Amino acid sequence: MSVIISASELVSELAGENPPVLLDVRWQLSAAKAAGEPPFDGRAAYTSGHLPGAVFVDLDRELAGAPGAAGRHPLPDLAVFGAAMRGAGVSARRPVVAYDGGQGWAAARAWWLLHWTGHPNVRVLDGGLPAWRGPLEAAVPAPAEGDFVPVPREAGLLDADGAADLARSGVLFDARAGERYRGEAEPIDPVGGHIPGAVSAPTTDNVTADGLFLPAERLRARFEALGASGGSDIGVYCGSGVSGAHEVLALAVAGIPAALYVGSWSEWSADPKRPVATGPDPR
Repeated sequence: MSVIISASELVSELAGENPPVLLDVRWQLSAAKAAGEPPFDGRAAYTSGHLPGAVFVDLDRELAGAPGAAGRHPLPDLAVFGAAMRGAGVSARRPVVAYDGGQGWAAARAWWLLHWTGHPNVRVLDGGLPAWRGPLEAAVPAPAEGDFVPVPREAGLLDADGAADLARSGVLFDARAGERYRGEAEPIDPVGGHIPGAVSAPTTDNVTADGLFLPAERLRARFEALGASGGSDIGVYCGSGVSGAHEVLALAVAGIPAALYVGSWSEWSADPKRPVATGPDPR
């Protein structure tokens, strides 16, 4: 089953007998705070116009726990997450499509959480809202309560020790921008650099200029060239487990399963005892 859906495919499915639940997960990294600018307001963007029937999901409050020692976007309390999903109408027997403002990171976080906790049919709208050519609406829907109960899978999740082990025994991709990986710039976390052994694989290289995923065969070729071949276990991390989810999604498009280190660099770099590598080489 595909993990992404095109806008034209979504139009057809919305007219079908079992239309998908739509989750609007518009969000942006709060780097604006450092520049004294107001943070992005996803809910305000949603109320100004969203896909018909879509329900807003707050990434910071419903797809993540409170920031702290476990990172800036740690796993949410599953009771909170489950209640939010049921309130949005998510049910086990109904497909789900998540979308955001086009970057794809936030929608991928919703996809990853739903997939990891057992939903059998969840996809991301390829290209997000900019790819949609249909009408938008401002009315806030009141969907019927869903029945989805999140049950985490045994696989698919890494902690700090697991990520460190995977960097030695398998392949651990760092989805952040190259300058952050190399330690040349770090606008958010305490220190720049990367987990020793991790391979730089910026998630921005997985999409076109329009924010659409590259074809599956090109993604597979890219990841294989970076070491994802030979049956090795694959993991991904980023700054705080959001863009990393987008890379896990890109790997899934390519047919390559991967685990996510949700705490990511924001958790790793918060502990001065953990080693940090800099420069272009993994170690």
